[in-house]
Amino acid sequence: MTAGVLSKVNRTTLAADIFEQLIGHLMSGEWKEGSRLPPERVLCVDLGVGRAALREALRALEIMGMIETRSGGAGTFVCGRSQFFSRPLLWAITGGAEKDLCQLLEARKCVEVELAGFAAERATAEQLELMTTHIETMSNVVDDTNAFLQCDFDFHMTIARAAENQILLDAFQLIRNLMRKWILEKAHIGGLESMALKQHRAILQAIKMKDCLEARKLMGSHLELTGLGSDRLTRSSRTAPHIIQPQAKPSTEFDSQNEL
Repeated sequence: MTAGVLSKVNRTTLAADIFEQLIGHLMSGEWKEGSRLPPERVLCVDLGVGRAALREALRALEIMGMIETRSGGAGTFVCGRSQFFSRPLLWAITGGAEKDLCQLLEARKCVEVELAGFAAERATAEQLELMTTHIETMSNVVDDTNAFLQCDFDFHMTIARAAENQILLDAFQLIRNLMRKWILEKAHIGGLESMALKQHRAILQAIKMKDCLEARKLMGSHLELTGLGSDRLTRSSRTAPHIIQPQAKPSTEFDSQNEL
């Protein structure tokens, strides 16, 4: 076989057939996020296959981030859609290439700008109150990087949920999962907390006023500033991303040269 050329196959393997059926159940929503898959013995009977072939298909799904096997015999569970395919993407950017980070920043901006605009249209009173609470909490933990980062994530997550668009919400969570390493490293650069607070307050004010255009502009400016330090971060860190647990004047321009 010539190098780089795939040969034709006459039929799929048994494991591939099993994989196709299982992934169909996952993508169709028949197995819901967080639900436990049937035991292996039940799946083997339903599919009419042996455990070796079933386990090969299950391993492929786990590598793709679609299911997870929990320790202690708890079983195998469906991951959130935002985790689907996240592991291969995470491995792809493990080298810390500047191009990969820049593309992630572009994707983040595209998604979160629209989420802010939709949130200005659709946020409920309860969601606005929750955003306000996150900012108030943020102001009280400026000296605690991890707590501040968690509040930052919670604020952006509340905006994402307020947008009432599940596909954009899934994209937001996937991008955030992939960016956690760089977000954490930037959070440890001193002097960003007060400016992040100012930016968040301006965004919240636009959302409260139901000003979709202003919310989009402010979020866009906020996220554009993220890229200004990306070169320094990618040069200073070439290790695999660490997985962590998630974590003013109303103008379209901010004074800061960085953002969280």
